[in-house]
Amino acid sequence: MVTKANAEGSETAEIGVIGGSGLYSFLDDVTEVTVDTPYGPPSDSLFIGDVEGRRVAFLPRHGRAHDIAPHRINYRANLWALRSVGVRQVLGPCAVGGLREEFGPGTLLVPDQLVDRTKARVQTYYDGVPLPGGGASKVVHISLADPYCPEGREAALASARGREWEPVDGGTLVVVEGPRFSTRAESRWHASMGWSVVGMTGHPEAVLARELGLCYTSLTLVTDLDAGAETGEGVSHEEVLKVFASNVDRLRTVLFDTVGALQAGETRDCLCSHALDGIDTGLELP
Repeated sequence: MVTKANAEGSETAEIGVIGGSGLYSFLDDVTEVTVDTPYGPPSDSLFIGDVEGRRVAFLPRHGRAHDIAPHRINYRANLWALRSVGVRQVLGPCAVGGLREEFGPGTLLVPDQLVDRTKARVQTYYDGVPLPGGGASKVVHISLADPYCPEGREAALASARGREWEPVDGGTLVVVEGPRFSTRAESRWHASMGWSVVGMTGHPEAVLARELGLCYTSLTLVTDLDAGAETGEGVSHEEVLKVFASNVDRLRTVLFDTVGALQAGETRDCLCSHALDGIDTGLELP
């Protein structure tokens, strides 16, 4: 059952999951919360429910009807909305293409590095540009040498192994603008650089999460071998959807186990939690 509320109500969450509606649609008791942000509306409402004894806010990255293309997602609003209801740790599952033959469909890879090859996405809160409601951030430079939360990664890896789904521990996710898939030449170049998987989301989510002092962990599900790693006609949208659908149940199980394994928010002492230490951003964070 889904009930409705607004951000001024009592609904809060400690963990956020950015992904499709299939990750929360079967929960018994879900509250739909509408959130306004200084950066415009997020992709959809937040859907808040209990998982493994933790309060979790689910946000459909592409909207509940999957009608927002990757390059049009309001990433800033999405992360701000999650923080505004109390979220301090975020899990970001996404579908990707494998750049090596050993990373075939059905592979679960938990990356530890990120490469940005997008072209037109707003990817910072700290650009000094005035906000519609007044005020502006200062120009701030945040370290992103290690873009993912180390504690979150360990929880995700242990959860996958606990479900007998041996994950790939580490690797580089390269994010392209989309919505088209890569050419063979682009795919081969990505592989030649030593990168592991390629997708259209995950950036700037990790960047914006760090700028808000949030932990962010990516779990990437390989749905296809990218164009340069295969000899057929190339990846198709239908193929991606089919493989993702066939793995969504066990991905959801691993995600929920990870939720239960994450440390309590008030005990965080990872690099993410200290990202803004000693920095005057000029913004009053929610």
